[in-house]
Amino acid sequence: MKKLLLPFSWIYGAITSTRNSLYQKNFFASFDLDVKTISVGNITVGGTGKTPMVAFIAEKLAEKSEKVCILTRGYGRDNPKERVLVTDGERILADAREAGDEPFELANKLLGKAVIVADAKRAEAGKWAKEEFGITTFILDDGFQHLKVKRDLDIVLIDATNPFGNNQILPTGILRESLSGLKRADAIIITRANLVEDISKIKAEILRINPNCQIFISKNQFTKAVKLKEFLSKESTDQKSKIKNQKLMAFCALGNPDNFYEQLRQENFNLVATKSFPDHHIYSNSEMRNLEKEAIEKGAEVLLTTAKDAVKLTHLRFNLPCYVIENGLTFEDESAFVNLIQNPKN
Repeated sequence: MKKLLLPFSWIYGAITSTRNSLYQKNFFASFDLDVKTISVGNITVGGTGKTPMVAFIAEKLAEKSEKVCILTRGYGRDNPKERVLVTDGERILADAREAGDEPFELANKLLGKAVIVADAKRAEAGKWAKEEFGITTFILDDGFQHLKVKRDLDIVLIDATNPFGNNQILPTGILRESLSGLKRADAIIITRANLVEDISKIKAEILRINPNCQIFISKNQFTKAVKLKEFLSKESTDQKSKIKNQKLMAFCALGNPDNFYEQLRQENFNLVATKSFPDHHIYSNSEMRNLEKEAIEKGAEVLLTTAKDAVKLTHLRFNLPCYVIENGLTFEDESAFVNLIQNPKN
């Protein structure tokens, strides 16, 4: 099957390469938002830890009194062609269906710290948000291939557990473009480094392609677990230590679900069963009833899911206790990374 798809990968690769070249030669114009603009993106499909990274960057910039706006496409939302103001920085103005699960998750996490706009036309959305809210810094969520907007800093995330797949471009592989595209990156973050034994080969491959980029290493660590019914409340209580030794069934709809389960095992959660759904899946009550039945059959006492999933579950009814685990990031050299995002032109 992969041999049959190879011609399509070559065509896709040629199209993306030509497009990138036309932007580089200014044949296609990139719009300058005239304030600091940071892109956070991937060179592969699937999850690389982009949402927690965007949240981390927004929080660090907000600490320096920047007026931050996250520009996102809002994948999976009900009306992808409409502009949606997810949050004005003070109030959440859209739900997960209207905003998309990841923008809504960010809005909940960053309330009071960032404006979030979901719009496929991010240049136009940025211009509008700047005039409306006096934005001083934009973060382009999933922006590496979105060359319509100029950026001061191009950050690419690479998942340590599956950095480049089979090195093939879509549809035979997971690459969105040729690996030579990494030459555009100013900084590359190897994420989930705690889930592999050695990242030296990944670093060597990055430096072979782009010897001038800065490389940072990040690790994931669960910060707290809260009851699903308290997830959107600011008065939730951390239950991580309480549930850690209970028999857990973990479920999610992520790009890389196995990374979630492996992290739970590494942090010594008592995981007895798992269930994966397609990325950005919208859950139904009947699915949750079937999930609970399966959990009971496998001896689970508690259900556990992610914050990305939780924003689509709060309206559903559960019979088993359901908890939400939240992920945090640590860096090997956090001060250097924070300095880079705060002063990208230095």
